[in-house]
Amino acid sequence: MSASKQYRLAVLHDDGIGPEIVPAAVTILDAAMEAAGAPTIEWTGLPLGRSAIDTHGTAVPDETLEALNTVDGWLLGPHDSASYPEPHRSALNPSGTIRKHFGLFANIRPSKAFPGGNAIVEGTDLVIVRENTEGFYADRNTFAGTGEFMPTPDVAIMHGIITRAATERIAHAAFQLAQSRSGRLTIVHKANVLKLTTGLFRDVCKEVAAQYPDVAVNDFHIDAMTVHLVRRANKFDVIVTENMFGDILSDLAGEVAGSLGIAPSINSSDTHAMAQASHGSAPDIAGKNIANPIAMILSSAMLLRWLGAKFGDELVLQAADLVEKAIEATVLDGTTTKDMGGTAGTSDFANAVAARIAAVELV
Repeated sequence: MSASKQYRLAVLHDDGIGPEIVPAAVTILDAAMEAAGAPTIEWTGLPLGRSAIDTHGTAVPDETLEALNTVDGWLLGPHDSASYPEPHRSALNPSGTIRKHFGLFANIRPSKAFPGGNAIVEGTDLVIVRENTEGFYADRNTFAGTGEFMPTPDVAIMHGIITRAATERIAHAAFQLAQSRSGRLTIVHKANVLKLTTGLFRDVCKEVAAQYPDVAVNDFHIDAMTVHLVRRANKFDVIVTENMFGDILSDLAGEVAGSLGIAPSINSSDTHAMAQASHGSAPDIAGKNIANPIAMILSSAMLLRWLGAKFGDELVLQAADLVEKAIEATVLDGTTTKDMGGTAGTSDFANAVAARIAAVELV
């Protein structure tokens, strides 16, 4: 059996620890594809972030967006837009720009505790399905301009948008994911206060639920959900929510599972997909070779799964399995980075995972 095609993937290191964790992910994916007997990935490096401001005068060059449209997917490192010089700092950040440009409406963020991985709630294994184009995130939900404005120097206003079409789209993605897992789904909202907006989100998700009678559904307010995650994250499976709530909950869930450094994500539409760790650029530890690359590596494995599903490619799905199992085995053996209580450096951990891939047995 051979892979259906050779994949072309773009690499955008971006800022902070990006130049350390993204190459680690590339190393692991290359090892996994080789072990699975799949063709070698063709990698393309593209400018983005602070370095692109220096070389191209913008954090997201047009040539980068054009090139991304020609590849099968891409790996995006974290950005540190807060440190950019103006006017770049006030502009929509690189991640938001790419998500909006390609209509990447689904942000899938798993949180899974590893045996021996220092989890706060052992047994956590959930996925947050975050609607990625609307809500209270200012620049992503307007055709032109931003979602924030100041009528006077002392008054700032933001608007959030919830539409039936976008909610239905993300709800179907969440219910289909729940069908492939345990058949349980939780809707998170704040309909007791934001009655029209998040009330619409809740109600449309419940309407969509009627098309998935095999999925058990419940719902919680966002504030209550934070408490539930801290106390019993291992009781939840698929959680669907709007943009900002999903961003906040996924950070919390990642830490509950062991560390934000192990929290992966993929941003996708029906035609494009981007692997991106849930965490930020961590400029305080950049260049020290101590960052945890697990989130970026697992995000890349999620991209392989997306490609495998899209193209019906069993070999690339096997490569994703190899990545996940090798990371689990490496952590279980006690090789972890500082944030998980270990001593391994970024490159040490990546090399340990790459070496273990060849020994992984797929059932």
